[in-house]
Amino acid sequence: MDSELVLELPSDVQAIEEAVEYVVARCSSCESRARRLRLNFRVGLTEALSNAMLYGNQADPDKRVRVEVRLSTDEITARVIDQGPGFDPRAVPDPTQPENLVREGGRGLFLMRKLLDEVRYNDRGNCVTLVLRFDQDYGGAATA
Repeated sequence: MDSELVLELPSDVQAIEEAVEYVVARCSSCESRARRLRLNFRVGLTEALSNAMLYGNQADPDKRVRVEVRLSTDEITARVIDQGPGFDPRAVPDPTQPENLVREGGRGLFLMRKLLDEVRYNDRGNCVTLVLRFDQDYGGAATA
């Protein structure tokens, strides 16, 4: 059941919803095994795309965001790559700490880490890989 999907998107947040719906629709065959696909993956991919467009590409209309999705029998993996300079995800403050509750930033990264089974960044910090495993659907704290 392995399949791959590649999208090139403009740095326009209005393109996010349609792109996420397109990806999730292509994964409909796994929905019976991945209840978390409907919420967890959808929210995680939306956050990753938004961060890539707004922070990575600085909403520059001349820059693109690439999405590479790989669907297997065990998991769905999405890589979101922007054309920006990158960042250090370890330098983003934890938004749940009292001193950061009213600060901007970090909530999208927090959501991705909580909703997905794995979140990895490349060394440059301009590519995030999101992994949702289908066998984690039962008993997981983040199950929708």
